[in-house]
Amino acid sequence: MLASLKRRKRSKVRRGLDDYSVSIIAYLVAGLFAVICFLPFLLVIIYSFTPYDLYLRNHFDFFPDRLTTEAYEMVLNYQYIWSGYRNTLFIAFVGSALSMALLVITAYPLTKKHLKGYKLITTLWIFTMFFSGGMIPEYFLMRTLGLLNTRWAMILPGLLGCYNLILMRNYIENLPSSLEEAALIDGANDIQVLIRIVLPLCLPILATLGLFTIVGYWNSYFSAIIYTTKRTMWPLQLVLREIVFESGVTEVQQGMAAEERMTAPFLLKMSSIVVATVPIMLVYPFLQKYFMSGLVLGGVKE
Repeated sequence: MLASLKRRKRSKVRRGLDDYSVSIIAYLVAGLFAVICFLPFLLVIIYSFTPYDLYLRNHFDFFPDRLTTEAYEMVLNYQYIWSGYRNTLFIAFVGSALSMALLVITAYPLTKKHLKGYKLITTLWIFTMFFSGGMIPEYFLMRTLGLLNTRWAMILPGLLGCYNLILMRNYIENLPSSLEEAALIDGANDIQVLIRIVLPLCLPILATLGLFTIVGYWNSYFSAIIYTTKRTMWPLQLVLREIVFESGVTEVQQGMAAEERMTAPFLLKMSSIVVATVPIMLVYPFLQKYFMSGLVLGGVKE
């Protein structure tokens, strides 16, 4: 009896040490990957604050002798940079809010297998994942609707994606059906069930898909190239691209020496990356707690 208890204690101690060792290894591996992921961005930040002459001499120094904000001044003093910020903020947040509203309204009926035409509607949605009307017909549609040179031309084409719709539908299908049944017994109609029961329970998946959508809109610039000709309508990414392209033009580089003009485009790229990345990074901490749970539950269908 006593020997058996001693063996059990030794087994628990050994199991505890094994778990502790696994935890240490897991944290070390996770920390290593975190450093690998963060290091390139840290290098970009250092480059963006490095003076031109130090870059010409050393190309890179982890601890520069001095720092400068000249590259940021060139970017932030560009005449269209703040209109680009306004356009991108409007496109990202208004587009994401409308997209989430349409996702819920569309996904909820598709969880009802008794809906007439359920299979046909689902098939048509999946069809759009692989085939589209094409770029030229879409351009003519935008022109006919009078949406050229407007922010809506950059919002509407990506407003409702089939992949996000499938995740949302799977998430709603996994919600306890007893909650909906109890609400219907109490006299609630479908709209009340959607707003008061389903919508509050969908916050994790909405936060997850909302983050994906915001990042997608924030990084989008190709639709602006197609649908806009006015620089005042350009999003931030297109404005930053223009700054980098114009860094070889005299009006952007007045007063620079010849060697500095050759270096400026690279440092402008680095500062442009920081200017474009930091604002959207600030959104993630507010949605992080919902991120993993929403993605996992939305991707699993029981």
